[in-house]
Amino acid sequence: MEEMEGSGRPSALQAALLAAGTGLTALLYSVYRQQTRLSRGLQGARRLRLDGELRAVLLEAPGRCVPYAVIEGVVRSVRDTLSSQFVDNCKGVVQRLTLQEHKMVWNRTTHLWNDYEKIIHQRTNTTAFDLAPLEDSTGVAVRVMKPLEAAELSLETVHEKFHPSVQSFPDVIGHYISGERPKGIQETEQMLKVGAALTGVGELVLDNNTIKLQPPKQGLRYYLTSSDFDALLRKQESNAKLWKILTILFGFATCAVLFFLLRKQYRYHRERQHLKQMQQEFRQAQERLMREVSTEGGETLKNACVICLSNAKSCVFLECGHVCSCTECYRALPEPKRCPICRQAISRVVPLYNS
Repeated sequence: MEEMEGSGRPSALQAALLAAGTGLTALLYSVYRQQTRLSRGLQGARRLRLDGELRAVLLEAPGRCVPYAVIEGVVRSVRDTLSSQFVDNCKGVVQRLTLQEHKMVWNRTTHLWNDYEKIIHQRTNTTAFDLAPLEDSTGVAVRVMKPLEAAELSLETVHEKFHPSVQSFPDVIGHYISGERPKGIQETEQMLKVGAALTGVGELVLDNNTIKLQPPKQGLRYYLTSSDFDALLRKQESNAKLWKILTILFGFATCAVLFFLLRKQYRYHRERQHLKQMQQEFRQAQERLMREVSTEGGETLKNACVICLSNAKSCVFLECGHVCSCTECYRALPEPKRCPICRQAISRVVPLYNS
């Protein structure tokens, strides 16, 4: 029989593992459900073309609105464009300038230098723009609203330069003492260029004479991506599948821990029941023996052999003088024979005769 703890309760570590596994599985399942809902939302999105029929479709739609629509076109500025600060003749409608600090930080736990990056400045400039037909024809244009709220805003990096830090010898000594070694500043410019192909997924509304693409309601996600819609859908389905696999793996691990704890609890209670049954059987056997050894004259266990509790005492041990055993049990004592009461060696035995 395996050893068990004094109680059938799980240890603190086992309880912590079960709680952590359950919480993590619930979190993964929540993310999986969200990703699945986004994937189904994309599958149910209505694909529309930038042509003359788009305005008629919106006029017939309830509230002149398509709650979740897909539009593919090219970027066209409405008024002024944004010019790149570093590249000539580079025009766009969204410009993001970023300064990122790179340095080495001493880890006091691992005693290693680790890379550390921190954005010290970032500015994003936007101007109004439309999505126009891929082929410049008589199609209509769609005004893109709140582009910075899009989940995937595809910006192209047009400039990137790293400025290494210049350090003197005292600076190097000071950096080693402080535990921080600056490497330099990385300068990056990203832009959404005029003429770039863009896929927009969101709410499409007809506001007066302007068709607008804006962030959708009902918890759906707003997309402005350079990928086509099919690639975007495949990516979202892959994300949902990945979270599903992670949820299943952690769910199985949590179930395995729970099964182990339940099995341990079951075996503990089964062994307790077995022990109680053995104790009950022992008490019943004692009671039965006490009834069997009682004599016809009303004498009880005080005249019974202390070894078998069945026969009457029939011999005297010398030199201790104890009267405690029957002849059969005396003969069964191992060599060298000793008195079962005082453990003194038995030199000889005298038969006891009851008149």
